[in-house]
Amino acid sequence: MNLLLSIDVAVRKFILLVGQVSLLTIKGFVGIFVPPFNLKLILREIDTFGAGSLFLVNLIALFTGMVMALQTIYGLRMYGAEIYVGSVVSLSLVRELGPVMASIMVGARVGSGIAAEIGAMQVTEQIDAMRALGASPVKKLVSPKILAGMMTLPLLTVTADIVGIFGGMVIALYELEIDRTFYIDSVLTTITISDFLSGIGKTAIFGLLVAVIGCYFGLQTTGGTTGVGRSTTITVVTISILILISDFFLTKLFLIIL
Repeated sequence: MNLLLSIDVAVRKFILLVGQVSLLTIKGFVGIFVPPFNLKLILREIDTFGAGSLFLVNLIALFTGMVMALQTIYGLRMYGAEIYVGSVVSLSLVRELGPVMASIMVGARVGSGIAAEIGAMQVTEQIDAMRALGASPVKKLVSPKILAGMMTLPLLTVTADIVGIFGGMVIALYELEIDRTFYIDSVLTTITISDFLSGIGKTAIFGLLVAVIGCYFGLQTTGGTTGVGRSTTITVVTISILILISDFFLTKLFLIIL
């Protein structure tokens, strides 16, 4: 009986959480198109999402591509097909690893920052003061972050794909001593427009998730500085899990429509 009651409470909390996040997403997305438009605030968020994460994302993409090339060469060598390393590495990066790795890194870095920033404002009652002055916290805090996330994460993924493929090429040239032109040709003949759109399309949704989840847990923060730390932690964990789960369903969707 106690188990059933616990399950019922957990289900109710989950449904309430989904409803609150969905409502915040709708309000934040609508706020993008409702005046007044604060271009300076949007540019600041774009800089936080994009320029601030560029080095980290590309560094991880570089070594991901290099490790993938090493493992691919090792795996294909027993079949005598190691020259196709460029095709395997590029397809894996463009469709899956590039978008997912970039999104998780940005989610960990930016999502935690969003939760900490808004959480600190919440516990110091700055959000309530904003409402008292007639300003919309969603319009001012959530909407610019949603727009920035959906704009910059696809661009970061493009750079991560390029850098990762380059890292794979460096290893392929060193390990196999193949011609650079052959590697590039194998990449270009393997990747199709649908592969590229599938990877980039997912990152727009991932950017939305990063912004909304960070804002939601920031707005739900209670308990002073301890609560801010707790919100930051749960934000990073939730973003990482949701990106991996949504990646499966988005991949299935894009395989059907593209």
